[in-house]
Amino acid sequence: MTVSSKTGVPGISPGIKDVSRARAKLSGTTSTGFKSLLMASPLIAVLLFFLVLPIGMIVVVSFWQATEFSIIPAFVLENYEFLLGSDVTYRVFLNTLKYAVITWVCTLLIGFAVAYFLAFHVRSLTWQITLFLLCTIPFWTSNIIRMISWIPFLGRNGIANSTLISLGVIEEPVEWLLFSDFAVILAFVHLYTLFMIVPIFNTMMRIDHSLIEAARDAGASGAQILWNVIIPLSKPGIMIGTIFVLTLVMGDFITVRFMSGSQSANVGRLISNDVALLQYPSAAATAVVLLLTVLIVIGILLRFVDIRKEL
Repeated sequence: MTVSSKTGVPGISPGIKDVSRARAKLSGTTSTGFKSLLMASPLIAVLLFFLVLPIGMIVVVSFWQATEFSIIPAFVLENYEFLLGSDVTYRVFLNTLKYAVITWVCTLLIGFAVAYFLAFHVRSLTWQITLFLLCTIPFWTSNIIRMISWIPFLGRNGIANSTLISLGVIEEPVEWLLFSDFAVILAFVHLYTLFMIVPIFNTMMRIDHSLIEAARDAGASGAQILWNVIIPLSKPGIMIGTIFVLTLVMGDFITVRFMSGSQSANVGRLISNDVALLQYPSAAATAVVLLLTVLIVIGILLRFVDIRKEL
């Protein structure tokens, strides 16, 4: 028992009071953490069941052995040995990266231009929303329909060749417009540009216009404002759009099959072919390597820009 320094009456010492407060605070923190975990448990369960569990099953199957007539659940490395020991695998992965990089460059240029126009040149919020919704109209139809619609346009006797011949630009139909890498990349750009527009536009709408006015008052030109103010502040949106486009292109297989006329291949087509032949362990191994490749690419990108401020 001690005497309180303020009242002169017996009371609890300050040290004991501090310990009591610390215990109460720790108890409150633990209770809050448990409540937060309880509230997040449905989402955690969904992610575990629909994301972690399927990926885990794919990893497990990738080590199984497949014969012509059966699949043996044994731990073997022959799927990875065959995959990583084949020159075809590396050529297909390089072809996939080529599609991804070219598509990324095209979608970035188009998406940045559209987002910049909507954010800084359209003053009315109503018109911004209207024009932005117009960009989403193609997504009201399925990807396959939008992709196949290019075939009659780019064909030998299609609208593009007929128009060029009538204008005297060419004398005979151009063959490389359809069933080529050009057609594949064109379809990719058409399908995935919106995934670049949306995050960049969202980031640009958060930029304080007073910063641009201050740069203009300081004598900066339009190009300097774009390079030194707008682009640096738009990097999180650019990075999010980049992740969307790269992952979608690297995992796509149906676009390459249709638009190249089955003359080109990517990793998605390798997986599709293995599944069609019932070679599930080989398909699972290819999927695991593709997943690791995509994760490595995303990890490298995240080293340059912190996108947590956008999430």
